[in-house]
Amino acid sequence: QVQLVESGGGFVQPGGSLTLACAASGFTFGDTVMTWYRQAPGKERELVADITGDNERTTYAASVRGRFTITRDNKKNTMYLLMSTLKPDDTAKYFCQASTVTGDFWGQGTQVTVSS
Repeated sequence: QVQLVESGGGFVQPGGSLTLACAASGFTFGDTVMTWYRQAPGKERELVADITGDNERTTYAASVRGRFTITRDNKKNTMYLLMSTLKPDDTAKYFCQASTVTGDFWGQGTQVTVSS
């Protein structure tokens, strides 16, 4: 079955950096568009960034463009989100999503807290 496991969240001061990872299994990872979402308390889930299966195209939310980088390693079936210059507004639970041929699947999320 499809499994998505996020890791790498934590507590960081403003201006700091974190790298999230999403380990995937149960589907053909290299054929699948992968997406990072986030959800802050009391807010709707929002798309952060996505990446095509062939690593050719990425898109970013305006709020993170230039600070976050989405990458993937198809040999390791893992997607990453490199986050830098973090702001308190980046505080949220971050989820990875796989858009597979059999449907969309979600991980359980990893918490990122940015605070001084």
